[in-house]
Amino acid sequence: MTANQNKTSTALDGVANEIKRYGRELGFDKIGFSDTKLAEHEAHLDRWLAAGHHGSMDYMFKHGTKRSRPAELIEGTVSVISARIDYAPKNINQSEQVLQEKQTAYISRYALGRDYHKVLRKKLQQLAQHIADKIGPFGYRVFTDSAPVLEKALAQKAGLGWIGKHSNLIDSNTGSWFFIGEIYTDLVLQADTSSANHCGTCQNCIDFCPTKAIIAPYQIDARRCISYLTIELRDSIPIEFRQAMGNRIYGCDDCQLVCPWNKFAQRSREDDFKPRHNLSDRKLLELFAWDEQTFLHETQGSAIRRIGHQCWLRNISVALGNADFDRNIVVALRKRLTDASDMLKEHIQWALEQQLTKQELQNA
Repeated sequence: MTANQNKTSTALDGVANEIKRYGRELGFDKIGFSDTKLAEHEAHLDRWLAAGHHGSMDYMFKHGTKRSRPAELIEGTVSVISARIDYAPKNINQSEQVLQEKQTAYISRYALGRDYHKVLRKKLQQLAQHIADKIGPFGYRVFTDSAPVLEKALAQKAGLGWIGKHSNLIDSNTGSWFFIGEIYTDLVLQADTSSANHCGTCQNCIDFCPTKAIIAPYQIDARRCISYLTIELRDSIPIEFRQAMGNRIYGCDDCQLVCPWNKFAQRSREDDFKPRHNLSDRKLLELFAWDEQTFLHETQGSAIRRIGHQCWLRNISVALGNADFDRNIVVALRKRLTDASDMLKEHIQWALEQQLTKQELQNA
């Protein structure tokens, strides 16, 4: 990253306004600037890692302090441009209804459309190029959940929202259904005012978390979180959490669904985030029938593909075990046993036990 000490804060005031204006044209819903001082957040991260709350996510510590010290990750970084884009689909209010339909798959609303990594990265790159067109070459790198970056901490400092008790970013005008991305830069930009915390005494997210993963305000034990269990974890899902997963086969939105600030949620303006392949309310048995080739085809361009076909079937097996007794479910589970991996077979057998127990109770 090249130095831009000759571009003073005063000289860049007009450019800052232009960045926000053009960012809006690109589809971002808010843009803010921050410095790179994250000592308080670094200490919080260190405590979280020391407690082992990251589970198998070893990437959370392998980069050391580069995650919390931007200039160590990208030399010359003095400012960060944080950008936010809403992703809530038009039927966001129907999410709770889907959670009650036990034979319907619930997929976290963020994953229903195109992979956000690709969408945000392209827009951030376009924004950076626009800046270069205005002021000439400058040092920068764009990120969106793609490198060791404390994204939420930087976004909070940039005024995009506050980190709630569930660890998600919340904005008082639009709730928490949004993605964030960053541009690390050597430009000296005037920092925006950091967002104030407005969670107050509310603890809905803590009370309603299905697996009690929010062990205290602002403290998440990822090992208990359904998003971690269905997306990050590649091994067997602990039996103690399986029933609490319900029909959630990819991620979990419960802490956002009960957050009172999300009554202000804005429908996304981005076409790429509209639900694809009817994944907002597909039946579990339909999705369980996908072979690997179908899975790869149906999840092309989606964040869902990252978990792979085996974990996809693992998650659906648990959901099928949690559904009301259905002979068709028993048949489908038994059919999958014939060519299942050891990891998948264990979850299918658990699901079969759940279904057959419910059959016995139904016939009693």
